Amino acid sequence: MFDEDSRRLIESLAQRQGFTDVRWVAGEDVVVEQWVRFKCSYACDEYGTRACCPPNTPSVSECRELFHCFEHVAVIHTEKTLAPGEDARSWKREANAKMLELERQVFLAGYYKTLALFAGDCSLCAKCVTTRADCKNPGSARPCPEALAVDVFATVRKLGLPAQVLVERTQAMDRYAFLLVE
Repeated sequence: MFDEDSRRLIESLAQRQGFTDVRWVAGEDVVVEQWVRFKCSYACDEYGTRACCPPNTPSVSECRELFHCFEHVAVIHTEKTLAPGEDARSWKREANAKMLELERQVFLAGYYKTLALFAGDCSLCAKCVTTRADCKNPGSARPCPEALAVDVFATVRKLGLPAQVLVERTQAMDRYAFLLVE
């Protein structure tokens, strides 16, 4: 049974990984939209080059169905301002490793139905392969919410979290990882 104690436990496990801003949303309230997939398909110069991104992800309707399987989704907010010349990849790699550890800890706490979605592309490897079949870390690779057609802006704004389009590289980035748990 998932209750308030369950939430507190998971929030505590998230804090141990350095995640201090955790909000909850029902899976059915995660906004999954076709336009997000189209944006991946036509506006991303990396379309088709990553194992955890479209077209290597389920259809939009399958993604929507996935979120409906979970009554509880932890939306984990992180903020990062890149230093001049700093590459976001190493930061994403570290954050994604922490999400994997959080998923593992939640699973070991008895919540077998749990799945982490990274805040940004997988970034576990220096160079991603183009298909899941060729992935060097298939047990650890995870998609980001956008790869599953999630309108992250609309979803997090419902929770009162900041989401804005950045116009300068020096602006603080608000990033969101999701932990689906039951």
